[in-house]
Parts: sequence; structure tokens; C-alpha cells
Amino acid sequence: MIGAQSFPEDEDPLALERQVCFALAIAARGVIGVYRPLLEPMGLTHPQYLVMLALWGRTPLSVKELSGLLALDPGTLSPLLKRLESIGYLTRARARADERQLAVTLTPEGAALRERALAIPPAVVARLGIDLADLRALHESLTRVIAAVSAGKDEQ
Repeated sequence: MIGAQSFPEDEDPLALERQVCFALAIAARGVIGVYRPLLEPMGLTHPQYLVMLALWGRTPLSVKELSGLLALDPGTLSPLLKRLESIGYLTRARARADERQLAVTLTPEGAALRERALAIPPAVVARLGIDLADLRALHESLTRVIAAVSAGKDEQ
């Protein structure tokens, strides 16, 4: 194999505690659990929070654009949008420029929620008890993993 690395002879390549997938799964569940009590007062789940983060960055966005930003298929994204619309944080309407596109726009309530959400990142850092520089380095490493996985999908 090109670029393959071999494991040391005394290391079991199938040891559970050595698996990247295991560490990522446990870390993801734990970190999302840290967010849960912070998001509940705003009436948001973690996936809904991710949608709101994308929209706080730029609105309106098409469902297709949101789907790409969040790496979610439209079938998974649609119920999230429907729920956020039902609680008054966003609207969905046909785009004026292209009626085939569904534009997602924040309501004034959804835009105002951003102020409350500003408290979430520092609260997460505090609850994790990990230095901000270490979290930034972790984010960079995970971004490289995401890029490698995406590149692998493109080659298939």
C-alpha cells in the first residue's frame, strides 16, 4: 500500500482503546452532552444549534447551501428546519431569483438568539476544562481528518 504505515510488533492494531473511531465517537457524545444543558434554555438541540450557527454566519441560505455547510443530506436537514420554523427562529420560502431553491432566513427572534448564544463557547471551554489553545489544535486536527475523509470519498 502506498503511504501505509505499519504498527509496532508489540501493538495490537485492533485494540479498542487504540481505535480512532472509538475515541471520536466517545469524545463526540461527551462534548455534545456538554452542550445539551446550555442549549435547552434556548429550546435548541445540538443539530438545531449547528443550523443556527450557519445562519448567524450568513442569511439567507438555500437548503442546498445549508446542507453542504453542515454536511447533512437534505432529508436529515428538512425536519430540523421545520422544527426551527415552528418555534419561530427561521422561515423557509421559495427564492425570488430561482423558485426551485428554498431560501432559509432568520426571523428577528432567531437573529436575536445569537446574543444569548455568545455565552455558549466560553461555557463549553470552561466545562471541558481544556486549554483554549489545546482545543484549537484539536479543531485543526479534526479539520484535517474531515478533509482526508472527504478526499477519500471523492476518490471512490
